[in-house]
Amino acid sequence: MLQRLLQYSQLYNFLNWFFWKRAPEPGTIVLTQRRVYVLPTRQGIIFAISLLLMLIGSINYNLSLGYVLTFLLAGMGIVSILHTFRNLAQLAIRAGRVEAVFAGDAAQFHLLVENRERFNRHTIMLFSRTAGAANAVTCDLPANRTTDIAVSMPSTQRGWLQLQRVTMETRFPLGLTRAWSYVQPDMRALVYPKPDDSGLPLPTAQPDAGDMISIGSGTDDFFGFRTYQPSDSPRHVAWKASARSEEPLTKVFTGRAASELWFDYAALAPELDREARLSRLTRCVLLATRNNLRFGLKLPGIDIPMDEGEAQRERCLRELALFDHMAPVN
Repeated sequence: MLQRLLQYSQLYNFLNWFFWKRAPEPGTIVLTQRRVYVLPTRQGIIFAISLLLMLIGSINYNLSLGYVLTFLLAGMGIVSILHTFRNLAQLAIRAGRVEAVFAGDAAQFHLLVENRERFNRHTIMLFSRTAGAANAVTCDLPANRTTDIAVSMPSTQRGWLQLQRVTMETRFPLGLTRAWSYVQPDMRALVYPKPDDSGLPLPTAQPDAGDMISIGSGTDDFFGFRTYQPSDSPRHVAWKASARSEEPLTKVFTGRAASELWFDYAALAPELDREARLSRLTRCVLLATRNNLRFGLKLPGIDIPMDEGEAQRERCLRELALFDHMAPVN
């Protein structure tokens, strides 16, 4: 009974509106009159108090010019409320493109904001809830134009990153009032695992198809680093990298022949946990792509055949990003 009574109270409706987590909105979002909120800013409150003091002084001293100035400024303040509201109302927002990023980087969600009116919109800020107002993007929207605006959002872990609620705010023209609205287009970014920055072990080449030459400590194309072994030549020791990692590292080079590499999840060091293995494999994929090598990827239950180029890179990184976290570690 109490719950039913609270449901019809104004306080309950306000708290429900304030804390309600809305689902992402597909399609085009139009900022109708009911979606735009207007409140005075700190400067607006000070302005109103100043007008009240001016009015009291004018009444007390019977100053005709004081009345004129007070009502003139009050009229300007009231008209500015309409202009602040109109600067944001009836904008149309729809989802644009979004590119994949690595964990720890900021994803850029591109929103297409359309101004369908015949007047320009000025000084509109956009920022996501997680990024905060400090990372707001400020823009002007020309009349009858669609503007591409990128809203940044930090990523913390691999997988899909859903765009959180975006605040659109304006204080144009005088800064006395603040108009804002909330939108949440149905957008998500793919977050790849963060590449491992430690010294990489040498991947094992498996000559199961075609002519190839195994990777070794040659002198042609630089591939990466691996842990130093006593049989390595002193000329291949990476002294600077060893000083940073506090571990002796050796430079690894690839021959100019077409080498084929398999990056196997199960073949990595057993002391590495699941996320560390994915980071290591991400680094291997990036290095192999940069050196124009053919490579394949083996994950528990997933085998990506041998290939090369950007398409292979994107396919492998996608599988690493969406790898089932419940898969067993061998």
